[in-house]
Amino acid sequence: MAKHGKKYVDAQSKIDREQTYSIEEALRLVKEVAPAKFDETVEAAFRLGIDTKRADQQVRGAVVLPHGTGKTKRVLVFAKGEKAKEAEQAGADFIGEEDLVNQVNQGWLDFDVVIATPDMMGQVGKLGRILGPRGLMPNPKTGTVTFDVAKAVEEVKAGKIEYRADRSGNVHAPIGKVSFDTEKLVENYQVLADTIMKAKPAAAKGQYVKSATVSSTMGPGISINTSVVAGR
Repeated sequence: MAKHGKKYVDAQSKIDREQTYSIEEALRLVKEVAPAKFDETVEAAFRLGIDTKRADQQVRGAVVLPHGTGKTKRVLVFAKGEKAKEAEQAGADFIGEEDLVNQVNQGWLDFDVVIATPDMMGQVGKLGRILGPRGLMPNPKTGTVTFDVAKAVEEVKAGKIEYRADRSGNVHAPIGKVSFDTEKLVENYQVLADTIMKAKPAAAKGQYVKSATVSSTMGPGISINTSVVAGR
């Protein structure tokens, strides 16, 4: 069993492990017990009742959080001509064509989000082995393969995040920083939770959200009343 430091143990002692909290109470506690000296990221986690081995029970998408994540993301856009100009005007950090594909293929990964126009995917597809495992491969389902590159860049800069259920049916996503007001964290959480609820696969049977927790980067998880989540 992993051993935790004194600060983590102290934080955990302030949480009733047998209790589930309201969203507001849980996020107030996250801020209160965050043990690190840096501004920790606040993350939400959902355990879903889905069978991820089935193609019709995949949960994946993207959502723009109303208050962002507290982190400025570096956006790389694969586009050419007018679309490259649109990306530049929208605030993209890196823009290019084949030259940029080659740069990434050689190991350069100094970016957080990748957007591509459909006509560039033939070349970008060659980067699947590099971008795929890191969750950076552009995908139409998350709005990162599009000709509307300006909108895509602006959404990412405004706080757009991607979410995806892992093999065990768990979704993890950032919803802000410990320094955020509780109200802003609550609003970000609710937008994410609502989006995941709407993404419920038609083929999924039984209880969809089995559990939900929030935590800071270095802090313990705090359970949220799932009946509140499911009832929104």
